[in-house]
Amino acid sequence: MNPLIARDYIESCLKIRTKSGAVIPFRLNPAQQKLYDVARRQQERGKGVRIIILKARQLGFSTLTEGLIFHACATRKGVNALIVTHREDATANLFRMSKLFYDELPEPVKPMLKTTNAQELVFENPTRSAREKERRPGLRSRIRCATAGGKGIGRSDTLQCVHLSEYAFWPEGADGKAATLTGILQAVPSTPGTMVIIESTANGYEDFKSRWDAAAAGENDFEPVFFAWFENPEYTMEPVPGTEWTPEEREIRERYGLTDGQLTWRRWCIANNCGGDLNMFRQEYPANPDEAFLHSGTGVFDNEQVILRKELTPEPLKRGNFEQDGDGYRWEEDPAGAVKIYAEPIEGRPYVLGGDTAGEGSDWFTAFVLDNVTGEQVASLRRQYSEPEYVRQIYALGTYYNGALAGIETNFSTYPVMKLAELGYPAQYTREREDTFTGQLKKSYGFRTDRFTRPRAIAGLVEVFSGHPQWFRDKELLGEMLTFCYNEDHRPEALAGQHDDTVMAAAIAYAIRHQQSARDAEKPEPKREKLIDKFEREQRRRRYR
Repeated sequence: MNPLIARDYIESCLKIRTKSGAVIPFRLNPAQQKLYDVARRQQERGKGVRIIILKARQLGFSTLTEGLIFHACATRKGVNALIVTHREDATANLFRMSKLFYDELPEPVKPMLKTTNAQELVFENPTRSAREKERRPGLRSRIRCATAGGKGIGRSDTLQCVHLSEYAFWPEGADGKAATLTGILQAVPSTPGTMVIIESTANGYEDFKSRWDAAAAGENDFEPVFFAWFENPEYTMEPVPGTEWTPEEREIRERYGLTDGQLTWRRWCIANNCGGDLNMFRQEYPANPDEAFLHSGTGVFDNEQVILRKELTPEPLKRGNFEQDGDGYRWEEDPAGAVKIYAEPIEGRPYVLGGDTAGEGSDWFTAFVLDNVTGEQVASLRRQYSEPEYVRQIYALGTYYNGALAGIETNFSTYPVMKLAELGYPAQYTREREDTFTGQLKKSYGFRTDRFTRPRAIAGLVEVFSGHPQWFRDKELLGEMLTFCYNEDHRPEALAGQHDDTVMAAAIAYAIRHQQSARDAEKPEPKREKLIDKFEREQRRRRYR
């Protein structure tokens, strides 16, 4: 069987139409070369090709994807390919691209083509003679182009090659776009020789963003491919002599190593292609994935500061889980573990642990651990747990950090704080609450999030992050910060479909740290030997030697 990925075929046999209308041989540009290399590596590992692409405008990812699909269908038998776009005009454009590939093929490699009125190419013998078709059937492969929004797209097929274009902009349609995508993916066997490529520019925080994040976190087999605008060699202009750059332009030049020519093109593009809207430029021509997904809502945190910190965030020292070991716990390394350690505990150092439990509108049990001397984050936890398992992990994590002061949110369940007390955990945050029977104030464990404590805790976290972004080390927390916005009532909360569990754990940790010491525990001074004793021992040694 011919290989699925073959650059020689693409560049020697396929032709494309330029923006000026000229038909020229297909030659891979740098962005296309990057995508091609990813697909080739996956094929060489003996896997089906699974790629998700976050792209800027006009990089040619769709063109290469169509070339890969066309090669598979025009050289192999029984390949069923589906291309789905977000609009009918886009569907027509991609079909015309595939049709041009066929029309311009050299005759020796041009397969038989059956005439069709639909937007599809069917590579089989067009004869009406059953005997002739049986003798020379052709490849019996096909490429079908469709527009998202219809009912049951791809569900009745077995597909080998799929291109899902501009997925972030698919209409919901009759089935809902996520359900449509799931149905299509289930039609593709998870075997070598198959290919699924999902590509899109960003469109805020929706299902494409969720799938991109999952791929970036290694939670599925899709390999994320991103190409920043400044990687395109065409995006440069001759600088105007004497140009003065703004502080923001100087900062991004230093961060990404840009030339004056690239900054000149960026300034021109913002003014002319994006109507002077900087956020539109960041979405259409992003410098990093987070910038691509910038939303129109008012962020609680400074998005620019969050994005920069996320780029500079180091990987954890280790990652894993705490496992029961007799009456105690042991650390088990696991690259997908729930607990991430960024700094090992220091003897005598006071630590604080804030925890948010999964409740109404929340899916995650989380924890944020900080060093109460420096204020820096040292560990995090995030996982969909049962409550008993969450308590075990919190007990072990807090114990690991010298019996850290633990403040667990109690809005939806008091089980974690009650169980920690039952287990004899040494340090829980306490608050005063009114006894409903006597009206007297009494001490209670745990952090209660209400209309008074929540705004103060969030405001405190915003202040800490603004002044000390380098204290924060967890990419998942920083990702949640980007989607933590003010709603129409100016209440800070996660955008629809996003989460704020780790944000709240961090806010709780900083809100309760006043109950923990801010100094290392004093070590007992070593006993000092009296000079007289030393003198007497020396005299005895000399007498009895």
